[in-house]
Amino acid sequence: MQTITEKPPAAASQSPAHEVEVEVEETMSGISAAEFSSAFRHYPGGVAVVTAQSPLGPVALTVTSVVSVSAEPPLLAFSIGHRASTAPGIRAAESYVIHFLGSEQLDLAQLCATSGVDRFADRGLWARLPTGEPYFPSAPARIVGKRIDQLDTESASLILVLAQDAHITPEADFAPPLVHHNRAWHRLGEHSHLN
Repeated sequence: MQTITEKPPAAASQSPAHEVEVEVEETMSGISAAEFSSAFRHYPGGVAVVTAQSPLGPVALTVTSVVSVSAEPPLLAFSIGHRASTAPGIRAAESYVIHFLGSEQLDLAQLCATSGVDRFADRGLWARLPTGEPYFPSAPARIVGKRIDQLDTESASLILVLAQDAHITPEADFAPPLVHHNRAWHRLGEHSHLN
């Protein structure tokens, strides 16, 4: 049995997590977690790094789950598995910097995807925004936003972010995007253009 928690509207202002329980029997889905994961390995995803200043200190993780929810208001979402070493810090943070990576930031993507390492050990890689969040200046584009909602399941959280600021470098239009597909890193470019 799997449970998704959602908070009733009256309590929503007290905490970003939903608390209304929805029970899903595992037999209802028809596929195992392994089959589900295997199917998603064949779905390519753009690579981003999410950073935050949490009560536990600065945190960062690599994600391929960033999605644009709407342009008006400017909303995006990303998910994080609860087993990720940075999950407690990310889930406790109130604001985030979402960095969209190009292929030249592969080292950064790998750093922030490696469990148990200090992602902020090299002070030359990162800085702080005036609002305190850590960020990586090498990313071609980034969005800063605050968490406005969070949906928690037994194994992961979906975090909804209201974008408040964006920074796009002049080189962003020429930076080949970094993509993750079937457990491997890829670069998009003219060679992958179909039309």
